Amino acid sequence: MQEKHIALMTQDGTMDTFITHPDGSGPFSAVILYMDAPGIREELYEYARRIGTVGYYCLVPDLYYRQGTVRFDLTKVDDAMREKYRAMRRTLTNGLIMEDTRAMLNFMAQGEPVKSGAKGAVGYCMGGTFVTAAAGQFPEEFKAGASLHGVSLVTDEDDSPHRLLHRFEGELYYGFGELDVLSPPEEIAKLDTVLKTCSFKYQIEVHPGADHGYSFPVWPTYQRAGADRNWERIFAMFHRQIPAYV
Repeated sequence: MQEKHIALMTQDGTMDTFITHPDGSGPFSAVILYMDAPGIREELYEYARRIGTVGYYCLVPDLYYRQGTVRFDLTKVDDAMREKYRAMRRTLTNGLIMEDTRAMLNFMAQGEPVKSGAKGAVGYCMGGTFVTAAAGQFPEEFKAGASLHGVSLVTDEDDSPHRLLHRFEGELYYGFGELDVLSPPEEIAKLDTVLKTCSFKYQIEVHPGADHGYSFPVWPTYQRAGADRNWERIFAMFHRQIPAYV
């Protein structure tokens, strides 16, 4: 496996981005992994490596780069820390992250060992919002996306990520926790109603007994069954839509 950190140029500065991919010159199908509100950490890099080991080129951008280098110790989470990263999350808009996504797409097209077109995306919590937004904003690029315990997927705001989904052609997977108050049944139902009006393939899965953050072993809400099922669904979708090897 190969891996590196780069300072990726965006319209607002340089965005630290972790990249990993298999040995060799490729080209590989590419996947962007969008972080959740607590931000960049080794756990996300490990998930990128997991994606890379099955044949993909995977990027993990630090979406908080506009505020400098910020890292949280999630083994010592308290209310003050939660409020800090939630405040940082509120500085991000879907428009800003789509500009960052455009910068990543441009970078990958400039000599990286990446296949053109047919890319994937995985996102956690707010990252699931960005996966959904990217699917509609860049339908010529993204063909597979997974939103895991995603939030704010269907809102009344003008930049709600669902508004451009009718443009998407590919496949989306949404994994939720049954006990997650940030994604209650009525919000999941709204999403399902929107997705039913679209022509692409999708799946919504609610994991019994799982709560918000069930994907991450460091969180007390970690649920291995739900986390493992997500990977099963994601890799099957990637195989269908953005095969690593042809």
